[in-house]
Amino acid sequence: MASRLPFIGWMQLRVWQVTMRWTPNKVTFLRVVVGFAAVCLFGRGAWANLTAVGLTVAAIALDALDGHLARKKRMATSVGAQLDILGDRMIENVYFTYFAVVGMVSLWLPVLFFARGAATDFLRGLAMKAGHSGWGANAMLQTWWGRALVASRWSRGLYAAMKCLCFCYLGLELALTRGPVALAADAYAMIRVGAQVITWMTAAFCLVRGLPVLVEGWKYFAGSVGQAHGSKNATQEAA
Repeated sequence: MASRLPFIGWMQLRVWQVTMRWTPNKVTFLRVVVGFAAVCLFGRGAWANLTAVGLTVAAIALDALDGHLARKKRMATSVGAQLDILGDRMIENVYFTYFAVVGMVSLWLPVLFFARGAATDFLRGLAMKAGHSGWGANAMLQTWWGRALVASRWSRGLYAAMKCLCFCYLGLELALTRGPVALAADAYAMIRVGAQVITWMTAAFCLVRGLPVLVEGWKYFAGSVGQAHGSKNATQEAA
């Protein structure tokens, strides 16, 4: 009986490992949870703000991890890609909305991110309905510049780094200027200028990355409208 105990323990460990096997979708879910936890900590004191900055870095790192798992383990799916985009949208909106509410960024910043995300996701949905999704010859983006700006690793990596820098900078500003630490007026003014530059640079790159989807996705919108008009005319003629 005693000789069987190590074997039973090993089997239980293997079952637990299989049950807890990480997938890209699980990492995406964890990333969203970590991001929301970070935002919940902001504004609750200097140490809480610093902890939130650390969680922000972890959330961005998890964004890179789910893509790595999808490529490494060949788990990339169209549903997983949509979940990844949804996770990005949720984190972007919750961070910028919070910083807009506390007056650290313009209210137009989360509005811009929301409008851009809604427009691009709408066009992606039309493209998927037309049978264009994923990568390769059947992908939505066909131009080299569109793929370079949206799907390339350098573009995705640079955008993730800019968002991480933006969120962490604003979080550190919150810790250094709205807590027990007192800064001189000149230092605070320089920090404010840096925040404006970083946030609007991030917003500009966000718009640039969305441009190929808007340009190449317009044909799917035009096609859907034309198909709807054709169906309406056919129905009227039949009546």
